[in-house]
Amino acid sequence: MEGHHLILGELVDAITGRVLPDTHDERYRQKLAKLLMDDKGYFRTDIQSRCNLQIMAGENSALVKVDIAVTIGDRICMIIKYGPGSLITRHRPALAASRLLAPYQIPVVVVTNGVDADILDGHTGEVIGSGLNEIPARIELAVHCAAFPFPPITDTRTQIENRILYAYEVDGACPCDDSICRITPE
Repeated sequence: MEGHHLILGELVDAITGRVLPDTHDERYRQKLAKLLMDDKGYFRTDIQSRCNLQIMAGENSALVKVDIAVTIGDRICMIIKYGPGSLITRHRPALAASRLLAPYQIPVVVVTNGVDADILDGHTGEVIGSGLNEIPARIELAVHCAAFPFPPITDTRTQIENRILYAYEVDGACPCDDSICRITPE
């Protein structure tokens, strides 16, 4: 069975230039990428899309995606996790991803449904802004990250965050969701 997205044709990815299936979700991701580049001052080279993140929960393993990671200098300073529907239900798995995508705490976490957004402090999980306009501009993020200590993530925290993300993104996924790759042990 193919994925659960209605394919409307093809579109060109604003970041990579690759041709992608045109879906409602992908249109929102492209809107976010263009917002970052056109309105927020980010360079294409600052933005990575569809970042693979391998997670493990006990014997279970899966490959999930982080929609956008923004790097300034040599550190990931912000991630954006897109998903349709309620924002609040996406806070915890996005925070988990911010503690697994790099060996340090990523300072800013954005959760969005493409229409609205919550901007979270990656360290505390507190909402520090609401709305797409509140996504920090490149200069704001650079200033914030210059003062951020980028604390390392402990092995214990890594195990906990893996289990949380696995529960939300893999166990809680629609059976026909083809954006998640379950890895079976050999």
